[in-house]
Amino acid sequence: KADQSALCAQKLIAQERVLAIIGPNSSLGAVPASSIAESSRTVLVSPWSTNPKTTVDPRSGAPKKYVFRACYTDPFEGRVLARFVRDTLKLETAAVLYDVASEAPKSQAELFRKIFEEQGGRVLAFETYTTGDRDFSAQLTKIRETKPQIIFLPAYYNDVPLVVQQAKRLGLDVPFLGSDAWSSPDLIALSQGAVEGFYFANHYAADAATPEAQQFIKAYQEAYGKTPDDVAALTYDAMGLLFASIKAAGKLDRRAVRDSLAQIPGYTGVTGHMKFQEGSGDPIKSAVILQIRDGKFVWVCNAAP
Repeated sequence: KADQSALCAQKLIAQERVLAIIGPNSSLGAVPASSIAESSRTVLVSPWSTNPKTTVDPRSGAPKKYVFRACYTDPFEGRVLARFVRDTLKLETAAVLYDVASEAPKSQAELFRKIFEEQGGRVLAFETYTTGDRDFSAQLTKIRETKPQIIFLPAYYNDVPLVVQQAKRLGLDVPFLGSDAWSSPDLIALSQGAVEGFYFANHYAADAATPEAQQFIKAYQEAYGKTPDDVAALTYDAMGLLFASIKAAGKLDRRAVRDSLAQIPGYTGVTGHMKFQEGSGDPIKSAVILQIRDGKFVWVCNAAP
């Protein structure tokens, strides 16, 4: 909950007097927590929040000075997905279904529509639901009537199985496209095969890992008995960024750590190489497109900035 996230950030900063904060992951919590961190001049690094509001002051439009992220942003993801549909899949029409009450899916849906149409595509239906909904038949029936070639569903992984299974029951036999919120391995088990063949954007691909990523994956598997998802990898990278900035700062001081982090020329982590420009907490980095194939997440291609 957004209000609890803000309260937790305030407690960590004012009472616990932490040097820095890693998280929150979800944009719902990261956006309010980042405002508290910025006003309190305490470094906050969100591993997974893609919403632009996390690192930008919504009132002034200026970048926040103390807030950073380890992931790419919604505008970048929207552009990557729209271009993948137009340039790689060669599709001309799409529909969109998203949670209007959730920060990241709403932002991703709007940006996908904007960029897809700029690329010459047509969005035939733009439907919404609200967090907690379990019946999507009305929205899916409207989408079915427009006959899109693909449906963009920037939903969290626990909503996806319900949507795609209901779509199949309604005879809506077109592929779905997902955002990084699909990245949990639980998606495949929960969907019982209903997401087979579908694509989504993600922050890294375990089956196309760099040497740095392979080392992390091996250690993670030994510790937890499963392959790390993107949240685990990004959290590891967020910690790595923070450790590098503390080392470069040479002292445990909030302002010194912030200045050091803002000046890091580049960092190679599990999710690839990231580069920060002075004045922005958003890294310049690549995304990957994955396909769900034979019950696994399979690397398809990289998408450079």
